[in-house]
Amino acid sequence: MDTNTILDTGNTAWMIVSTILVLLMTIPGIALFYGGLVRQKNVLSVIMQCVVIVGVVSILWVAFGYSLVFGTSLTDSGSGWGWLVGGFDKVMLRGITPSTLSAGRIPELVFVLFQCMFAVITPALILGAFAERVKFAGFLLFTVLWSVLVYMPMAHWVWGGGFLQQMGAIDFAGGTVVHINAGISALVMAVMAGRRSGYRPGQPMSPHNITFVFMGTAFLWLGWFGFNAGSGLQADGIAANAFLVTHVATCVAALTWMAVDWIHNRKPTTIGACTGAVSGLVAVTPAAGTADLLGAFFIGLITPIVCFYMVAVIKPRFKYDDTLDAFGVHGIGGIVGSVLTGVFATQAITGEGGVQGALYGDWHQLWVQVAATVVSVAFSGVMTFILFKVVDRLVGVRVDRRVEEEGLDIYEHGESAYNH
Repeated sequence: MDTNTILDTGNTAWMIVSTILVLLMTIPGIALFYGGLVRQKNVLSVIMQCVVIVGVVSILWVAFGYSLVFGTSLTDSGSGWGWLVGGFDKVMLRGITPSTLSAGRIPELVFVLFQCMFAVITPALILGAFAERVKFAGFLLFTVLWSVLVYMPMAHWVWGGGFLQQMGAIDFAGGTVVHINAGISALVMAVMAGRRSGYRPGQPMSPHNITFVFMGTAFLWLGWFGFNAGSGLQADGIAANAFLVTHVATCVAALTWMAVDWIHNRKPTTIGACTGAVSGLVAVTPAAGTADLLGAFFIGLITPIVCFYMVAVIKPRFKYDDTLDAFGVHGIGGIVGSVLTGVFATQAITGEGGVQGALYGDWHQLWVQVAATVVSVAFSGVMTFILFKVVDRLVGVRVDRRVEEEGLDIYEHGESAYNH
């Protein structure tokens, strides 16, 4: 009997749990993290955007997104469109039944939903760049178009058999597909939407609820174990390694940002420690399946220093208003992590004949990582610029000045988060 046709109940149970954990990263993770960082008058707008992203992107995903990323009809037929997306053979999950198995001998339906959660969180990360000043209608149209025209092609290129995967690019759980993709789009959106009314470079507007920020960080840290340790699709040693390096890199990054914050601002802040933790989570993501403890330590050490510099020095110097530092943490953290994956990948984790990085003598892998990073940055940046122009022409992006000053919660949603 072919054991590859028999469902693995252990892997299946682990992947169901991982899927739930990744959903927790968006709601309530991102909703609380970003919601706590904005001003009181805009917290519901952030929460609403996160909830709506989960609903809208999930529907798009099961309708045709999964097929575009993991389908094979276009690539198998030799169509010119095959370089962009996989195909339409799995539209509305056609041909997938409860007995259809995916890699890891788990039901393909579980894999569909696991990947759905990645498609959900990626546009949610972008919210941090244009929070407090974008119309709900503009946000909604942009999210739909961006998910279909930017996220889905990128996911196919890296995970669905596309050219970056064939080139040998390593992205275990979303360094390019999720964090660089979202982070670069965040920068473009922040610059094109313009600065918030009253924003002064180098003088951040006070967050309204730092306790929410901590709670959001805790949910992100917890959920990231599903994000990274689940990406091997099996409950095995690679999952265990991803689990370990994710936690260690995050711990090192949180403490490093705290230390830099302490030196730079003379006080260790809660927001700094939380932001540092997130930067570590971001950077270790592409490397979680190939780096060992040494790699985790240095990724956790290097990334928050670079991200802190981007947030505290570069952003004020260039005067762009990346509201919640989506670019400074996710974009830059993703770039650093993607490149360092090409340094710290080791056959101690990947096995004999597996990939290894420049630290172990394989400089080719480092250049592959750099190339994949450049492709991600260029594609995401250009496409977001075009989509911003389209959305602004169709429904408008920026809210009126009065709406911005009074708050999006009341004007856009007719609600107030606090009644006192």
